[in-house]
Parts: sequence; C-alpha cells; structure tokens
Amino acid sequence: MNKYASNLDAIPVGKLAPDEAAEELARLAAEIADADAAYYNDDAPDITDAQYDALRRRNLLIEKRFPKLKRADSPSDKVGASPSAGFEKAKHAVPMLSLDNAFGDEDVAEFDKRVRKFLGLAEESELAFTAEPKIDGLSLSLRYEKGVLVLAATRGDGETGENVTINALTIADIPERLKAAPDILEVRGEVFMSHEEFEALNTRLTREAEAEEKEPKLFANPRNAAAGSLRQLDAAITASRPLHFFAYAWGEVSEALGETQWDALQRFKKLGFKINPLTKRCKDVARMLAQYAEIERKRAALDYDIDGVVYKVDRLDYQARLGFVSRHPRWAIAHKFPAEKATTVLEDIEIQVGRTGKLTPVARLKPVTVGGVVVANATLHNADEIERKDVRIGDWVVIQRAGDVIPQVVEVVLEKRKKGARKFKFPERCPVCGSHAVNEVNPLTGKADVDRRCTGGLVCPAQAVERLKHFVSRRAFDIEGLGEKQITSFFEQEIIKEPADIFTLRQRQEAGEISLYTYKNKADGDLYLDKEGKPVATNLKSIENLFDGIDAKREISSARFINALGIRHVGETNARLFASHYGDVAAFYEAAVMARDAEGEAYQDMLSIDGIGALVAQGVIDFFDEAHNRDAVDRLLAEVTPLAAEVANTQSPVAGKTVVFTGTLETMTRDEAKARAQSLGAKVSGSISAKTDYLVAGPGAGSKLKKAEGLGVEVLTEEQWAMLIGS
Repeated sequence: MNKYASNLDAIPVGKLAPDEAAEELARLAAEIADADAAYYNDDAPDITDAQYDALRRRNLLIEKRFPKLKRADSPSDKVGASPSAGFEKAKHAVPMLSLDNAFGDEDVAEFDKRVRKFLGLAEESELAFTAEPKIDGLSLSLRYEKGVLVLAATRGDGETGENVTINALTIADIPERLKAAPDILEVRGEVFMSHEEFEALNTRLTREAEAEEKEPKLFANPRNAAAGSLRQLDAAITASRPLHFFAYAWGEVSEALGETQWDALQRFKKLGFKINPLTKRCKDVARMLAQYAEIERKRAALDYDIDGVVYKVDRLDYQARLGFVSRHPRWAIAHKFPAEKATTVLEDIEIQVGRTGKLTPVARLKPVTVGGVVVANATLHNADEIERKDVRIGDWVVIQRAGDVIPQVVEVVLEKRKKGARKFKFPERCPVCGSHAVNEVNPLTGKADVDRRCTGGLVCPAQAVERLKHFVSRRAFDIEGLGEKQITSFFEQEIIKEPADIFTLRQRQEAGEISLYTYKNKADGDLYLDKEGKPVATNLKSIENLFDGIDAKREISSARFINALGIRHVGETNARLFASHYGDVAAFYEAAVMARDAEGEAYQDMLSIDGIGALVAQGVIDFFDEAHNRDAVDRLLAEVTPLAAEVANTQSPVAGKTVVFTGTLETMTRDEAKARAQSLGAKVSGSISAKTDYLVAGPGAGSKLKKAEGLGVEVLTEEQWAMLIGS
C-alpha cells in the first residue's frame, strides 16, 4: 500500500520548506511510477483511484509552489506506464492521453466555466456536452487503413503501447474489416469483461487447476481479467476468454467523422462498433449532473464495471480550439463516483511482513458486503494510521472499497466502542524472524518514515525467497541455470534457506545430505526431484551443469557482491559507488560496522561518497547492525571471493560526464554500454535532465531524444560515441 495514500496532508503544501518539497517530489514520483506499473503493466492496482488522484494533485500543487524543483521524471508529464517487454512496441500516431478528474458537482460547474472562458463564450451561450459511463477496463486503439485492421495497441505510456493486434482480432465486438470507412481511422475504446463471464472464467480456472492438483491463479476483478486476457502472448488464450469492446473516441483520421462528438459516435455505430447505450447529449451542466445521477443509479444493475461519467465538449471545432494541457484534453473530464462504504467489527489486527521487510497491519473483519463484494480484510497502512484513527481490536469500523484494491478502514464508530478496549501496540521486532523493526529517519526533515521494516534481510523467512531471487538475478550473481522458479522450489524444499546454501549444494549432494535426481519430462523438460520424488526445480539441463554454473560464480566483482546482498536503498549504482570507494568487500564490511557511531570517522567517510546520502548510509548501517545478517554474510564469504574493485579511468574524455542511452544499440547490449561508460569514469543515468552531458541515441529513440534536443543536450549516434571513447 502506498505510504502517502492516507498521509498526504501530514505537512500542508503551504508549509513545506524547499528541501522538504524536493524530497517529497522525489518520493511522489517514485510512488506514482510504482502505482502506474501496478495498474497498467501488472493489471494489479495497489491503491485506490482516489488515492492515486490525490497523489497526483499533491505533486502538482508542490510543483506550482516550487516550479524550479520540478523533476525531469515529473508525473505531471506522464501518462500510463511503459509497455511490457513481452510485446512488440507500437507508436501511437496521436498520443492516448488520460483525463482530468472531477469529484463533486462544483468541479463539473468549474469545468464548464473554464471551457467557456477559454472559448470566449458567454454564460447564456449554448454549450453542449456528451455524458457517457467511464468503463473500468483496458484502453485500446484500433488502426484501420482502407477499412482493414492493421494495428491494435494498448495505451502503454500514452506515446507507445503494446501491439496486441492478433489478440484483438479474437474479440467479436472488433471488426476486422469496415465498409465505407475513412482511409485512415483509429478507433479508441475500452476492452472489458462482464460480471457473469468473469465469475465463469474464475470457476473454469479453478476446475482446471484442481484437475492438475495446482493452486488456481484467479483474477481479482473483471478489469484485471480483461487486461490479463487481452495481454496474453498466446492469442489462443485470449480467444478463449469472453471480451467486449465499447468505442468512444478516435486518434488519427483521414477525414472528419462528423461535426460533433455525438455525430462521431453514431458513425462508429454505423461502421459496426458498439457504443455505450447510456451515452447522452446534454445541453447544460444541470442536464450533465442529472445524467450522472441516472448512470450512478443504474450502476449496480449493469453487468460491467464503471467508475464514473465522462463529459466531453460536443462540438469538434471547439475540441480542436481547446486542445490539450499537459497530459489531459481541456475539452473532457471524468466525474468519479464516490467510494463504497459499509460498517462491521474489527476482530483482530495481524502484522504481515512483505518481501521488502515492510510490516503492514491488516484488519481482520467480520465479513461484510461492500459494493457487491464480500470483504473480510482491510488495510490499516501503518502504525501512524492506527494511532491517528485510534483503531482498536473489537471496534466497529467503517470500511471503504474504492475500485478494485484492498479495502481500507476509514474511521472508528466511537459510540459503539466497548469499555476496556486497549490501544494496539505495534511490534518493535519482526513477528516472523525476531529481528529489529525500525522506522527509517529522513535525513532532510529528521522525521521517521511511517513504514516500519524488518532489518533481518538475509535471514527473515518472509523476505527470504525474494532476497534469494535478487541474489541470483542478472545484475547480481547471475548464476546460470538458477532462476526464480528454481529458487522458489529449492526454498520450499528447505534445500536453500540463505545465499551461502547455494554454494554448498554440490558438497551436500556428494555427502548424501540432499539427494537430487533428474527426470526427463516431454512437456516440462528436465525436472529435479528430491528423494521422495517431488519436483524441486524445473527447466535445468542437468545437476552437474547447475553445480558448474554455481562454481563459476565463486569469484565475483565487489560491486555485484554488495548489490546481491539486497541492502535497502543499495542497488546496482550505489553498490558500485561503495565498491569503488572502499576497494573491496572486506573494507566495506568493516566500514559499515564502524559507521554505527554517527560521530565517528567511518560514518563521515561514508557520507563523503559522491551520490551516497544519509538515507542510504542508514540502510547499510541497519543491515550490518543485525547479527543475523553479519553471520549470513560471513557464511557467504567462506564460499565466495569478491574481487577488488576496478579503478575508473579518470583521464578518459567522458570522466565525470553524465550519459544517457536510448533507442536500440546495434554493436553492444545496453548493459555492455553502461559498463563501458562507467569504467571510463562516466555516470550513466536513466533520464534526461539539464545536467545530462550526452545522449547516445540508437534507432527507435523517442521521447528522450525530443527532451534532449529541447534542453540542448549533445546527441551522439552509437558510432560517434564509440569514436569519442576511442572504442
């Protein structure tokens, strides 16, 4: 759960100091990016629409108050999320933008005033709008050329989406050919699944899983089911799923579809597309709000999910004059429905430990139906939220469910509280492994983070599998033949519990402590079985190859070793900074232990590293302050040898320069290019800013190239870059 979702007003924007504003803009950018990825790429939103909108509003308010602090990766300039790597990318001829939101009648009236003011229309002048249900599905753009569907693409990041043409052709509502259509026509709309078909799909998936004696992987809601079904790499799976499509907009067209939005929708209908039957043309704000109330009244009876009403200026010449601002059209707005609520008893508060060590309190509720869904659990976010709302076990509480995420506790019904109800005491140790649970302190504000986290990273069972997956990942130890599926299986069989166990597999096999066998299966390839015949790992060529792959990584760079430990705030870049500064892992280890003394030389030396701040340093200190972690690292060091760090070439022409790579590199991989640049003393960034010195642009370069040109950043081809570095 997003930690800002319930604490956005902890420090009012008007009272933020510049350093606090900069820190919060950075965190808001990260939180919004995570939310976008969860919603658009994973089809699994983890915050409500209202919380997401609140994050964006706060980000915009801070940017308006401190315009010079606006970030290069500002969410204000972004739509959606980057396309998934599993699909071919598809560039939109006309960007697919999102809509601004209205949450009350006064917001709709203000929207009408803004439009009139921009167009120079008097209050008494006629200004019609269309009002249509906002479908909660997956946005899709269909490009027809001379009446033939040539491309179907998801929204993606608004500029580039995923090519799902083959999958879209399996949907009955999407025609493959059109009669009497413009030569170029991009029809846009929403793919969705009905409630009845959603339930039937989950029932079928359950039966199929039971037949194979597996845990069923079910969809949480119709929106996720629709998105997950359309975004299948196997079109046959999409064809087996009941999907529908409502058309409501367009992108590039070679001729006008009419004079009004309403005319265009009727044209879609004649071409064979379905338009929503609840769409209506409204002559004024009063009629718009009346249609909103009518659609909201019918919402529960609809067999598909909607989360609001979209208003659009009807006249297309007005739409053209109004144009766009940032990521929104000026001529449209989404009027969201309020969240759905119910009251029930909070029977218990359970602390869950996530894969990153975050302790999350979950309310166990007496089951209650909220908006047609039975709710038995709700999030309480963090310790601060429990304290602020004074939530106690046994309380009657108001539950809110907005959209398709975990419901939340809104407030306590104090008049129903039982006498003697005790305040909840949030644990100071991890309930899973017993390690210390701490609140990180923001070095800029001196305030503790709202989230409490377990410090037992390498030994906490709640974090172990994800930590082990990270340990063997491509940018860490990168062990051949040992991927995420194998790690999960080995952990479940208690063959690998911590990183050092990986390097003792051969020894334990030869000593008879474990017994691994291979069994050839035509469907799955080589399977590893334990001595009882249960699968241990899949898709490995042989046990010996696995052991050889592990032995090949007994020597590894110090930077990769440090990154592999999974220390909070220490990723690939910071690991490289530490390795370069200290020279080897032994010196880094010693410095991390000594840095516990905030007044000592070791701590000050760590802070002197360019790019390492107090927050990162504290993450390192907390990690090595835990005896369990030190013991686990000691056991690992007994099996592997981290190599001394290479000294960067400070005499190269790019030493100290900031470089960004974009597009397709033809003579080397992106990782090779980054490694080469860093070995020459350059800093490699993922985003363009005024501080960027070079943008190396290969074929397919998009928004980064445009931004670099706008900022006056020097742009190099791959060949020019090679000449510059003498390669």
